[in-house]
Amino acid sequence: MVEKFDVFLDGTLVHACELRAGGAVARVLSWGATLQDYRVAGIKHSLVLGGETLDSYLGQMRYFGAIVGPVANRIAKGRMQINGKLFDLDKNENGCTTLHSGCAGFSDRNWTFTQVSEDACELTLEHPDRLGGFPGNIVATAVYRLTASGTLEIEITGRSDADMYFSPAFHGYWNLSGQADLSHHMLTVLADTYLPVDADQIPVGSPERVAGTAFDYRQPRHVGAVLDHNFCLDASNAPMQTVCRLEASGIVLEVQTNQPGIQVYNGLHIDTAPVNGHLGTPYRPCAGLAIEPQFWPDTPNQPSFPSSFLKAGDTFVSRARFVVSDLR
Repeated sequence: MVEKFDVFLDGTLVHACELRAGGAVARVLSWGATLQDYRVAGIKHSLVLGGETLDSYLGQMRYFGAIVGPVANRIAKGRMQINGKLFDLDKNENGCTTLHSGCAGFSDRNWTFTQVSEDACELTLEHPDRLGGFPGNIVATAVYRLTASGTLEIEITGRSDADMYFSPAFHGYWNLSGQADLSHHMLTVLADTYLPVDADQIPVGSPERVAGTAFDYRQPRHVGAVLDHNFCLDASNAPMQTVCRLEASGIVLEVQTNQPGIQVYNGLHIDTAPVNGHLGTPYRPCAGLAIEPQFWPDTPNQPSFPSSFLKAGDTFVSRARFVVSDLR
């Protein structure tokens, strides 16, 4: 069922939809196609960070649980070239990079619920030509679905009437323990290589081996103090592969995707004060772990990376599956 959630500054209604299946409950907002809340049977707290009002998502909780795009992550110098033509994008991060497609990206728009059932919902967004600097009239859809076992599935599709780069992603922050931070969480990432980055979080050079570095999560270990990096996945295992596992307090999250990379961020800069989250207090640094199946960062400017180039009329499809087990 779709119901009123809040009202945007211009009077536009923002709606919410609650899904139920397999003992799980998910709440999705039209603003940013955002997963506001996700709970499974036997666990009282939400497994994702979120706010209770629209103002939360317009400010301190921007990106929390949203679909970010048309291009997730960062684009160096806010510029990209398509078919020999240079496009200047919204430089919304420190005036030098484009982060999650700028201030008019998918996460800052009000989507429309186009199909709703008890266990699934589809949202659609029309993103006009040159908004944020991106070429083409884009039609994007996001489908949230709960399976009979309570697993959360997210599918993002899109097409454009112009050639462009297109690589949206789900940007949820996970906290399995219901505690204030990730100190009790153990992380496994099934990747042999990662992308080193510069001070602007832009990849430098080719993927490097995780062995012998602080980014070796091939065996379970604590999340760590420095983590906001893309891990490079083995595309030969497509269409879906298990890419990471998070565990805390006997609760396990397994993430599967068809994407070539996964960005993992420890939430070091989270501070939502004075806005409260689901637990009734503000979220503080490392309150949640962002797990973002996606293409590698800055692909428009990195010809050696897997390409997110989308030809006019073609359809992009991203799939992710979040499987929760309660081992307590």
